[in-house]
Amino acid sequence: MKKRWIALYVENNVGVLAKIAGLFSGKGYNMESLTVGTTEDSTISRITIGANCNDEVFEQIKKQLNRMVDVIKVMDLTDMSIVKKELLYIKVKECNKTDRSEILQIANVFEAKIVDYNTQGLIIESTNTEERNNDIVELMKKFPKVQVVRGGNVAIEVL
Repeated sequence: MKKRWIALYVENNVGVLAKIAGLFSGKGYNMESLTVGTTEDSTISRITIGANCNDEVFEQIKKQLNRMVDVIKVMDLTDMSIVKKELLYIKVKECNKTDRSEILQIANVFEAKIVDYNTQGLIIESTNTEERNNDIVELMKKFPKVQVVRGGNVAIEVL
């Protein structure tokens, strides 16, 4: 098993994402990360999918995606040079002054931003790699009332 990354250019039509998700679920493939957004052309969206699978399964996924009518292009990003980031928000509630100080230091080390701060707690925003965001989450688990929201990876090929 290997972490795989695939990017799809698709027609920006209603139901396209549902068809792609249906392909994955119908074959028993698991998406670990999924992001979708329009491109510079509003009629085309780009989908980035992360999956953990072997070579045989991954080749099958790519072939089936290429057969879909709404799919314009399938790109295997797994072994390409890419820039990849994940959006992460962490909310910490009911933390004391010492906790806040430590949380601010952790945020600083990981170059994360504090996007909300009040007497109730704070919210951190991080746009790091998935691995670095995993590290931040692990460090934050020791604090009371932690909520984590992740936005999935977005990737683009290096020039």
